[in-house]
This record gives sequence, C-alpha cells and structure tokens, in this order.
Amino acid sequence: MVNGNIVEPLCLSVLKRCKNLRSVKQVHAHIVKTGISDAFVTGNLILHCAVLISDALHYAHSLLHHFPNPDAFMYNTLIRGFSDSDHPYHSLTTFIDMRRNSDNSPDSFSFAFVLKAAANLRSYTTGIQLHSQAIFYGLDTHLYVGTTLVSMYAECGWISHAGKVFDKMFEPNIVAWNAMITAYLRCCDVRGAEKLYKQMPVRDLISSNIMLAGYMKFGELQFAKKLFFHEMRLKDDVSWSTMIVGFSHNGCFDEAFDLFVESQRLGLRSNEVSLTGILSVCAQAGAFEFGKVLHGYIEKSGLVWITSVNNALLDTYSKCGNINMAQLVFKRMPGKKSIVSWTTMVAGLAMQGYGEVALKVFHQMEESGIKPDGITFISVLYACSHAGLIDHGDRYFSMMKNHYGIEPTFEHYGCMVDLYGRAGDLQKAYNFITQMPIKPNAVIWRTLLGACSIHGNVDLAEEVQKTLSELDPNDSGDHVLLSNIYAVAGKWKDVLTVRKSMHCQRLTKTPGWSMIEVDKVMYSFVAGEKQNEVTDEAYKKLGEIMLRLRVDGGYVAEVNGSVLHDIEEEEKEDAVATHSEKLALAFGMSRLCDGGVIRIVKNLRVCKDCHTVMKLVSDIFRLEIVLRDRSRFHCFKDGCCSCRDYW
Repeated sequence: MVNGNIVEPLCLSVLKRCKNLRSVKQVHAHIVKTGISDAFVTGNLILHCAVLISDALHYAHSLLHHFPNPDAFMYNTLIRGFSDSDHPYHSLTTFIDMRRNSDNSPDSFSFAFVLKAAANLRSYTTGIQLHSQAIFYGLDTHLYVGTTLVSMYAECGWISHAGKVFDKMFEPNIVAWNAMITAYLRCCDVRGAEKLYKQMPVRDLISSNIMLAGYMKFGELQFAKKLFFHEMRLKDDVSWSTMIVGFSHNGCFDEAFDLFVESQRLGLRSNEVSLTGILSVCAQAGAFEFGKVLHGYIEKSGLVWITSVNNALLDTYSKCGNINMAQLVFKRMPGKKSIVSWTTMVAGLAMQGYGEVALKVFHQMEESGIKPDGITFISVLYACSHAGLIDHGDRYFSMMKNHYGIEPTFEHYGCMVDLYGRAGDLQKAYNFITQMPIKPNAVIWRTLLGACSIHGNVDLAEEVQKTLSELDPNDSGDHVLLSNIYAVAGKWKDVLTVRKSMHCQRLTKTPGWSMIEVDKVMYSFVAGEKQNEVTDEAYKKLGEIMLRLRVDGGYVAEVNGSVLHDIEEEEKEDAVATHSEKLALAFGMSRLCDGGVIRIVKNLRVCKDCHTVMKLVSDIFRLEIVLRDRSRFHCFKDGCCSCRDYW
C-alpha cells in the first residue's frame, strides 16, 4: 500500500505533463499494470481527456464506462467536456445515463454543465425539461444553476423566462447580473440591458465591457463612447479591443486608427483581439502603409506565432492589393496552416483576378490534408467567375456536392449565376436560377440583374426587376441598375419612370465614396460633397490630369450607363468627371511621391469611364494604381488592368 501511495502521485504528476492522447494512454497503461485503479486516479484521467486534451473525449467516455460504479465527479467531468465540444448532444445522453444507470444524484455542477449543452444546442424543449428536473432536486435557485439557466433561456431566445429565473435568485452575485445583461443583449434588447446595467448594486470591469460590446454590436456609437471615455474609470485590453473592433465594424476607420495609436501611446500591449481588429480596419479601408507598420510591430513583439494574427495580416495585404506580400506572409506562417489561412489566400488571389493561381493553391490545400469547407468553395467559385473559367466552375461546383458532401448555399448559387452572367450566357444563368432546389433570394436575382447591366439585356432585366420588386421592393440599387440599362439603350422615358418610382418610394441612391491613404492618414471623397481644403486640392489636380489625358491620350468620356439623365453630352461629361475615385486618384497624385503605388478603395462598382481614366493615367503618368471596388481589384499598370476588362 505504501508503494501504491508513492506510485499514485508520480503517475498524476506525469499525467499533468501529457499534451496528447498517446502520452495519456501510456500513463493509463502504466496505471493498469501497477494495479492502481481507484476513483481518484481514474477521475483525473477522465478530467485530463475530457477537458484538457482536444479530440480525447471518446477515450474519456470509454474510461467512464469501463470503471465499476463511476462517481458523480466522473460523470460531471464528462458532461462538462461534451457540453463544450462540437457534439453537445452527448452531454445530455451522459446526464441521462447518470440518472438511469448509477446511484449518483445530479448536483449543481451536473445541471450547470448539461444546461450549457442545451444552450449550445439552442434547444428550448430540452432546456425547460432540465429546468423542471432542477426544480425537482431543489437546485433551480442555486446561484450556479440559476446563472446557467439565465444564459440557456437567452440563447434559446426566451428573455422573459431568463428574467423570471433571475428574479427568483436569492441575492444574485455580480456573475449572475452580468449573465442577465448578456441575456438581454443576446435577445437584441439593448435598452433592457442598459436599464439592468444601471440598476446593478456593484459593477465590475466585466459588466462595463459587456455593455460596451453591446453598444458597439448594435451600432450605438455615441453611448459606447460616453461609457468608454467618460464613465469607465478602469479599462483593460478587452475594453480597448472592443472599441477598436467596434469602430471597425461600424465603418469608423479614422476613430479606430486613432484609438489604436492612443493605446500604444499609453503603453498598452496589443493582444490577439486588438491586433486582428485593427488589421481588419486596415483591410476594409485599404490602409496598406498602416498595415505595414502593424506588421513590423507584430514581428518585433514576437506575435508572429499566433495563427489568427497571421490570417488577419494575410487578409490585410490581400485586400490592400499587395498580393506579393500576402503570399510572403502565407509562405512564412509558422506551423500548420489552418483552413482559414488557405481560404484567405485563395480569396485574395481570386479577388485580384489570379484565378488559375488561386485554383493551384486550392489543390495544394487538398494535398496538405486540409478538407475544404463551404467558405473555401465560395472563394474557389469566385476565382472561376472573375477569371472566366466556366468549365472549372462547373467542375468545382459538382465536386463540392459529390466529393465533399457540402450542400450549396445561396452564396454558392450566387457565384454560379455570376460565373455564367459575367461570361454573357444570361440564358444559362436564368435557367440555373429557375432550376435551383431552393427558392432563390433577392441577392441571386440581383446578381443576374447586374449581368444584364453589363451586357445590356433590357428585356431580361425588366423581367428580373419584376421579381426583385416583390422580394425586396426597397432596394434602391436595383432601380439604379435598371435605370442604367435603360440609359445605355437610350430609353430615356423609361429612365424617367424609374426615377419617379424611386422618388415616390423615397428611395435614394447609395452615395459613392472612395478612400485613399496618404502618410498613414485616410482621406475620404464623395462626389458633389461640400468642398474644403483637401477637395479643392483634388479638384485642381484632377483638372490638370484630365486636360493631359485629352491632349496626350485622346481621352473621350465614357458617359453611357454612367449617368441617369437625358442631358447634353457636355453635362454628362461633367457628371462622370468628378466621381469619387477620380478625386481620390487626383489627391493621391498631388501628395504622393513619384514612383509610389496609389491605392484606392471604393464602395460601389467602378464605372467604365473611371476604369478608362485609370488605364490612361497609369500609362501616361507611369503610375501603378490599385483600385478595390465593391466586387474585385483592378491593378492598373502601363495602360492595362489586371481584370483584362472582364469585370
């Protein structure tokens, strides 16, 4: 027995250092060989497999069922492990097995863990049955169980039930209060969360961070700023990250940048969340230079080993139009690349028109043993669409379903419609939509309408617009597209009819904006906006550029489809001459040094005239211009575009 007492702590000490299932099995084999099989040792084995080692739950389950008379700790450990896994249903079956086949009664831990499984399954029926059993055992008002009940009901969308549980709790602690605030936010009741937050007898930093995240999630930036800047006495890296990421998601790029810079000035060390958040800002805004600074910071801080940060950096370079840097980051990523890494690389190449290279990377991903998912195939089909690889697109769409068993979603169907429509086979695109096994949504039809606009098919466009008016009557973009189609065809009466319809429905055209980074500062331009010192500079430079294009390049404005009015040609030229991307280009040429790359981000699809101007400027002024519009990248150099005029 003395020998057993010596061996037992030694085995457990070795067990704590086990990092994989193979090493755990070796310890287990030694335990069996030495005859140590008590509940304490087996319980620790189950705990290690169920909680601390990934992909070892099946072994923990086997250990439980091979141990005679497992105790409550063993059952609770397995219930806990399954509740946090990809198969929370097994948590419920283990709980049922505990009740039916053992002498152990469920305790507060049993209910807390199994209720978490019900929450992850979003199963209201299961949750309410477990609630009834908790009442039977007198545990429903237990602080731990009650808090989990609140979260479970919120996850299932029953905020009223969550509130009733909370009200019955005897002196709820701050964890319970925070759970109830989170419950309101999960059910999209930001006012209810705010009211409860203000009623809290004591708040901690977690409470404020939860409320801060709620404000940002629902776009209530003024409330978030008031809380962060004026009411929170203490702030941690979560607080700063929440604000940076929140500003990013709400399109407030300048404020996100400023806050990140301020956090660095205060000496705060950036974490994974804040870095991925600010890199997301760079990606969305096309802030290439700022992204390079962050890359240097990541290297210097020794954070290159974090996969999510590398993925965000890869996405930033891709969306800033520097595919070479993106490929370098991808190549140098330490360890095994995740599916996100591969998919981001495929998407980046696809967006910039390198369809065949993107497909090559996809095959390398398959060869590496990574199984593609639905998101990967969206990028693959996107690559085929933007490179005109119709046969490849058909093959990969079939492969997705037949080889990998992935059911197509609206996004996959939309890519196929875009593939056929972009190539000019509008009838095939239309037939594909009508034969879809699921009812096509507005986005699918809108994709076909866009193809009708590219190829000037008025009759089909009218038919598609009728369907769209039923599915989504309040989308102004559909009306604008139809107006453009009519304008190209010279059907000005129909243009006027559409415009009157938009006026009656109070639909306004989405204003086009473009952004450019100069000296790590983002500048935004909107056509027709109130002029200031920056826009004055842009307009002055634009005038000089357009004059030279006419003299040296023979430029003639492309006005068809770019304006909606039946007006004189000179007025049409004025209308397209001040598009936001032209202003951004002119400002960049005014401020940036010779030989630099001009990078512009635009929220709408670039028009034909602006596309022509960018090509001419790249040739006459010997510039490289990278323009990212709503659907893809256009890299202009030596008078040519990377899209090969196929967009």
